[in-house]
Amino acid sequence: MKTFTANEAKTRFGEFIDQAQREPVRVMRHDRVVGVMVSAQDYEAMRAFYADRLRQIIDKTADQAARAGLTEEALAALLADES
Repeated sequence: MKTFTANEAKTRFGEFIDQAQREPVRVMRHDRVVGVMVSAQDYEAMRAFYADRLRQIIDKTADQAARAGLTEEALAALLADES
């Protein structure tokens, strides 16, 4: 992964964007990573991956709750704001 300082990324922005189309580019400021730029295609792939992963976790949790006897009514009562 290529690394640019924040200042380099600003002054060489065109090169920075071109590089990000080929591979993720790390941005450093004061000797720490402050960001990573990726291509739009990579970003969408990551979003899809994490959305699918979240859906699987939600489905698994819902199945476990249903097996434990949690109903829609009981869930609504648990989530009701009683304050």
